[in-house]
Amino acid sequence: MPPTLNQYTMQDPTKQYPGPEFDRQPQPEPGLAQNMRPKPDHGEKSYQGFGRLQGRRALITGADSGIGRAVAIAFAREGADVAINYLPAEEKDAQEVVALLREAGVKVTALRGDIGDENFCQQLVRDTVRELGGIDILVNVAGKQLYVEKIADLSTEQLEATFRVNVFAMFWLCKAALPHMPPGASIINTTSIQSYQPSPGLLDYASTKAAITAFTHALAKQVIGQGVRVNGVAPGPVWTPLQPSGGQPQEKVQQFGAEAPMKRPGQPAELAPVYVLLASQESSFVTGEIYGVTGGNHLP
Repeated sequence: MPPTLNQYTMQDPTKQYPGPEFDRQPQPEPGLAQNMRPKPDHGEKSYQGFGRLQGRRALITGADSGIGRAVAIAFAREGADVAINYLPAEEKDAQEVVALLREAGVKVTALRGDIGDENFCQQLVRDTVRELGGIDILVNVAGKQLYVEKIADLSTEQLEATFRVNVFAMFWLCKAALPHMPPGASIINTTSIQSYQPSPGLLDYASTKAAITAFTHALAKQVIGQGVRVNGVAPGPVWTPLQPSGGQPQEKVQQFGAEAPMKRPGQPAELAPVYVLLASQESSFVTGEIYGVTGGNHLP
């Protein structure tokens, strides 16, 4: 039998995961990973940890599926206690994650609610501190993305909702978490290649990602004096429920990732190691940086 593949097994990256064409697979927002075809790889079977985050306490938003789930699995297998946040509609995916994290033998708390609400963001941090005994790592992953072809059809309501989830929530969570974070703590924000190479149909989403990039650079300079590092990860096309649940039209879902030099979308499991690096002491001299994980579409 061939050896079990993991994140250390050498293989051709262009053939490591499926590429287009994919099936049409519309889902209502926010979408579930378990309903995608093919199902995304979050590292459930492949991620191996080595104690790089032993004893750390992490809050991860959007951790029911996609990049957030992959980060939660990786952090738990690296020894961190984890608080995951998700929307009520994502309960089925979230319970799968909770079971996987508990298998890693760490403390897990599931905190359901909408980060688009400032009061909930404050409560989310308080609950994390109470349940885990503190907070050393904040990972802002949850995002809202809805494709709208023309600005004439982009409503003020959608614009405001996208900014509340993607930008305001990040601000509220960072503001609430920082007083609890000791020297050596880490904040990791999730921006996007859309911050640098915006798609015309993602006008509001791309604008929020540009704001996240600037926020990350500025906050990093502001808080390094208290020993807290702030960095960001900029994914390219990644196979998550965000895409078929309105983030892209179905004809683009079918060809998702084809424009990348690798000719395929990334999988959430391919993002997780970068978040682990930025959360760990291995990146002690790294702050204010944006790490691209794009399949070859380079950042400036």
